[in-house]
Amino acid sequence: MTTTPGGTDTSSDPRTHPALYDLIFGHVYASATGAVVDHGIPDLLADGPLTADELAARSGTQAGPLRRVMRLLAERGLFREGEGGAFALTGQGELLRSDVPGSQRAAVLWATHEMFRRSAEGLGDTLRTGRPGFDAAFGTPFFEYLAAAPEKARVFDDAITSATSDGVNEEVVRSYPFPGTGTVVDVAGGQGGLLRETLARHPGLTGVLFDRPGTVTDHLLDGEELKGRWRTEGGDVFTSVPEGGDLYLLKNILHNWSDEDCLRILGSIRRAMTPGSRLLVIDVVLPGDGSPHPAVGLDTVMLMLMEGRERTAAEFEDLLTRSGFRLNRVVPTAALPSVVEAEAV
Repeated sequence: MTTTPGGTDTSSDPRTHPALYDLIFGHVYASATGAVVDHGIPDLLADGPLTADELAARSGTQAGPLRRVMRLLAERGLFREGEGGAFALTGQGELLRSDVPGSQRAAVLWATHEMFRRSAEGLGDTLRTGRPGFDAAFGTPFFEYLAAAPEKARVFDDAITSATSDGVNEEVVRSYPFPGTGTVVDVAGGQGGLLRETLARHPGLTGVLFDRPGTVTDHLLDGEELKGRWRTEGGDVFTSVPEGGDLYLLKNILHNWSDEDCLRILGSIRRAMTPGSRLLVIDVVLPGDGSPHPAVGLDTVMLMLMEGRERTAAEFEDLLTRSGFRLNRVVPTAALPSVVEAEAV
């Protein structure tokens, strides 16, 4: 029981509910995390605990404010404060370092960047107009803005790379039964991380990496193991994609777009395919019954930034059916995305 000094029971008072305060002050925790990551504090703690004075001297910050912010984040489980005021990383805090597998440093910097923050501030207007908060804040659609701002595009690209790391690709390739032979076309495949993992695990496959011309030039497919088994091709996914593939991959693409744009993308892919060839849509699949899911928050992020959305299996099936596909099955993975297998009809 929690009581006031006068003896009143406050245990059911919503004003003292921790979850409510987490929601109200969530932006404070995010900003504090972004600040310590931006100043490289987690990397400074890689070799062991340091006091706020030591951290401040090495990071060019002020010890007093730093100590207070570190204390707040220690309460959130990112750091641990020991005797003598020395701070250490927790297991969760280790992910804020720049040099560890699965590092979330880039994701933190993106989620606390003005592009993200100002888009979130516009959610009230989004509820009234349906227009993404980003468009209202910056006066242009998200991807058009990034195309004209390379330094900000890099912040976003680094975050996406962090969120869709090799670990995710490994889980996708491990979870889905790829064929032993054939040609795999990775549509809008970026630098080819997924295609590289697919070809490495299945030596009988060949591959085509397809994306914008400026993107595929920075591919990750070089290496003796894959020599002679791949090629790159530049183009526009809304217009056409390479023909002749046995299996087409589309990872983390459809959730960026409205239903109308998804139909354009899927239609472009279907025109390149022959009946019976397969398409793997690798994306988050939300539960259809409203049960909790980690990507519900991501769906709100999409609402903030662009016309995209996360979808249920039924919503994917509707898009696929309207584009000339038959949904065969949804294969879950140990990572956030699932594999939606469809067949050209």
